[in-house]
Amino acid sequence: MMLVRYNQNYQKITMGFLSYLPELKDWEHLQMELNLYTHDDYHQLFLYKKQSDNFLGIVAVELQDKLVMVRYFSLNPAYRKESELFEILDELQAYYPQSKLMGTISLTPLIQSWLHRAKEEQ
Repeated sequence: MMLVRYNQNYQKITMGFLSYLPELKDWEHLQMELNLYTHDDYHQLFLYKKQSDNFLGIVAVELQDKLVMVRYFSLNPAYRKESELFEILDELQAYYPQSKLMGTISLTPLIQSWLHRAKEEQ
C-alpha cells in the first residue's frame, strides 16, 4: 500500500474521487477545494493505492503543530471498508511519524477505533 502526494499529473483522477463527496458535487466548490490543496502548504492531499497501478482513493489532511488533522477520505466504492481506512491511517502515521493523527468530528470514532486497534497490537 502506498500514499502518493497530490500533484497536477493526478488532477483528473483526484477530481473523480472528490466528486464522490456530496459537498463537492458542485463544480465550482470542487475546484476551490482542489485549489486549496494545491496552493496551501498546510493542506495536503494524498492518493491511495495498493500494489497495482490504480489509485483507490484519496485522503485530505490539514497540518498543524505536531498534529495531522484528517479532514476526509474518498474511496472507490469497492474499497470503502474500515480495514482500508486503517491502512491509510497507518501510512499517514508513517509519513508523519512525529505527529499525532486526529480527525474531524465525524471521523473521530474511526480514529479512536484505529488507535485502540494499534494499542491492542502492541
